[in-house]
Amino acid sequence: MSLRNLTHLFQPRSIAVIGASAQPNSVGAVVMRNLLQGGFAGPIMPVNPRYTAISGVLAYPDIASLPLVPDLAVIATPPASVPDAVRDLGARGTPAAVVLAAGLAAARDDGSSLQETMLEHARTYGMRILGPNCIGVLVPGIGLNASFAPAAALPGKIAFVSQSGALCTAVLDWARPKGIGFSHFISIGDAADVDFGDVLDYLGSDPGTRAILLYIESIRQRRNFMSAARAAARNKPILAIKAGRFSEGAKAAASHTGALAGADAVYEAAFARAGMLRVYDIDELFDGVETLARSRPPRGERLAVLTNGGGIGVLAVDDLIALGGKLAELTPATIAQLDALLPPAWSRGNPIDIIGDATGSRYVSALNVLLDAPEVDAVLVMHAPTAVSSPSEIAEAVVRCVKERSRGHVAACWVGEESVAPARRLFAEAGLATFDTPRGAVRAFMHLVAYRRNQELLMETPPSAPAEFTPATPVARLLVQGALANGVDMMSEPEAKAVLSAYGIPTIETHIAANPSDAARLAGEMGGEVALKILSPDISHKSDVGGVVLGLAAPVDVEKAAEAMLDRVKARFPEARISGFTVQRMARRSGAHEVIIGVTTDPIFGPVILFGEGGTAVEIIADRTVALPPLNMSLAQKMIERTRISKLLKGYRDRPPVDMEALCLTLLKVSQLIIDIPEITELDINPLFADGQGVIALDARIKVAPATMSGADRLAIRPYPRELEEQFTLADGSEAVLRPIRPEDEPDHHIFVSQLSPEDIRFRFFGLVGELPHTEMARMTQIDYDREMAFIATRPSPRNGNETLGVVRTVTDADNSRAEFAIVVRSDLKGSGLGRRLLQKMIEYCRSRDTAQLVGQVLTDNVRMLKLIEGLGFKRGPSEGDVVEVSLALR
Repeated sequence: MSLRNLTHLFQPRSIAVIGASAQPNSVGAVVMRNLLQGGFAGPIMPVNPRYTAISGVLAYPDIASLPLVPDLAVIATPPASVPDAVRDLGARGTPAAVVLAAGLAAARDDGSSLQETMLEHARTYGMRILGPNCIGVLVPGIGLNASFAPAAALPGKIAFVSQSGALCTAVLDWARPKGIGFSHFISIGDAADVDFGDVLDYLGSDPGTRAILLYIESIRQRRNFMSAARAAARNKPILAIKAGRFSEGAKAAASHTGALAGADAVYEAAFARAGMLRVYDIDELFDGVETLARSRPPRGERLAVLTNGGGIGVLAVDDLIALGGKLAELTPATIAQLDALLPPAWSRGNPIDIIGDATGSRYVSALNVLLDAPEVDAVLVMHAPTAVSSPSEIAEAVVRCVKERSRGHVAACWVGEESVAPARRLFAEAGLATFDTPRGAVRAFMHLVAYRRNQELLMETPPSAPAEFTPATPVARLLVQGALANGVDMMSEPEAKAVLSAYGIPTIETHIAANPSDAARLAGEMGGEVALKILSPDISHKSDVGGVVLGLAAPVDVEKAAEAMLDRVKARFPEARISGFTVQRMARRSGAHEVIIGVTTDPIFGPVILFGEGGTAVEIIADRTVALPPLNMSLAQKMIERTRISKLLKGYRDRPPVDMEALCLTLLKVSQLIIDIPEITELDINPLFADGQGVIALDARIKVAPATMSGADRLAIRPYPRELEEQFTLADGSEAVLRPIRPEDEPDHHIFVSQLSPEDIRFRFFGLVGELPHTEMARMTQIDYDREMAFIATRPSPRNGNETLGVVRTVTDADNSRAEFAIVVRSDLKGSGLGRRLLQKMIEYCRSRDTAQLVGQVLTDNVRMLKLIEGLGFKRGPSEGDVVEVSLALR
């Protein structure tokens, strides 16, 4: 991913059209027409040897003849000529090109493709390519329409990015009559070079873009996409449509998890983890962005419905409940306040029906009460036309009320058409979200709820794990390598359980029996009731072939059951290889819930973790959720809460709640397992018993394959880099740990900042600041280890827990050419050597990433810092006022 030359792509000063044409309806003619009609202020240079001029503009016979080097080239030629055009443009120094032609990826006789040759030429000259197989790019604010779209785009604050050219043209046609404008309209097509991650990086920091809309068919670079999306989503709303939600032809998976964690569920998890909002059609896409952009954020998820008609209010409540929303339950105090203001016949509940003759003043009286009510987080104001009230008068009153309030989320739904149209215009002009139907209004509110939840995932401080666990990773790795050495890809049940045990996941005692008599002997030695299961590398789901018998007590019964099991399995699955049986102690945990925890490997996003209701009918029940690792306790908790069984896990009637900490910790252990052991491609723990005593794994399957990359590299989100931890001895002889910062460090970081002297605060933040809010502190502690890094020094606190002593952080640009650093050490530890070691550690880290340059800004009176960094080889640049930039070349 790189921002290199994207400015030339989206803000060019001159444009060449390669393959420009005067032939009506040809691509080259449409591109020229669009560029000329768009009002682009710079030179537009058509290139075609067959014409002297095109549309009155002087044409040039070839690229070498161009009078100046174009910032941007639009290549509208047939596929075969595209690589040569890119080569010639690159030789002239053109930094960016749009390639419209399709079919470049098809292989030629020599096994290569036109696309590979094109990209090779582009890389040689550092040129960026948008496309191929795209319609181009439009930036209405600068009059740029470098596309063959049949309609222009209006200027606006929304960016639209799509892989589908057909959808681009449809959206342009749809948006123009609705008055919807765009800051950028980008068709990335096959995304051979410029992809979603590049565009999100650019648009995320573009001041002219208020929100970003994506139409996604597939993602090529998972980590780059996740890093860019998470960074951009902190600045502005991102909404996405994902095409191809259902895969009818999915191949059979070796595990329940592989069958349940479909591609669409994985994309859903990725969007949520990135803080994005997913929608499902074009109307919803633009409704969603208007809601997010126009509305004040609600305090929570409880909605009050204020209406002059009971019927439309009930419809809104029905839609709210159907979409998983929460209806605010009015308190006696709120009802009493409304009683004093409303007619006796009002509904005295939510929805708040204030009767059909309601005037603007009655609406405002009720609205003020609801906005002040602590049990109400948002209000939907509804109106149905009546003969005794004016829709516009009521709308004007509501608008005035909302403008006078400094807080509170309000949306409007004026039902009808002709008589309410002026009222809707009033709401739109006032910047108040307005909707035609109850369902549209409620769906928009649920957009806010979903977006709020996803943003909380970006900002939330997760609790620490209830107990540190130290996995026996070498033991687990030996078990996996042993299976691979034996030429098997599916570990036996006892081997899988041994791997889980190495990571502190409790398992039931299990032994392998070679034959029925051996099974009987083992059962006798174990004593008590046992479960007997068939052992075969070819049978994924043992109960489906009669390969499970429970509750066997006598050894003779075990032997008979084993013999009968062999007959059943051979009859139902004659080609299966039978390795023997497993004999395990029966787990009698009355009231325990059966859940499943699993792992599968998605071809796009890599390892994915699944949780849901377990048992033999797991695929029929299909109560599951998926998440991208790495997990923490908060993410694990939210993952569980997204399932239906989570309500049962909290306890009901005579069944006590499960040990939620143990369940969350098990998810964390599985997350760490797949990071540490990249050979694991699929994993099932089903069933996992969960109750008030904790958890225990009754059955487990692990599928393995030779690793092609490290466990951290195959994840879409880089996990905490534990390998960067080190011990450090301060000048006073005390020991500290230098390590990457973690989200759980936020409370200690608040204390650390509070202990800095006013001078140190000024040196670090270039001014006096008060206590940093949670949102800002979350940004400092919840970092993307792929683009950001922060090393802290920490040691046990004399009070309790740990204390932060110092921190150094960097933010690296997408090209990895420049990392900007900042450093601060606790005021009482100056001269301890800690600041020097922290900065040295960051320099070593940036060098290991091949970052080109480390830079920072230092106040000129910060003499101690200037002396430190000059001693480490930094060079001073020119001063601007009281600030000097310092830099260190790393390559």
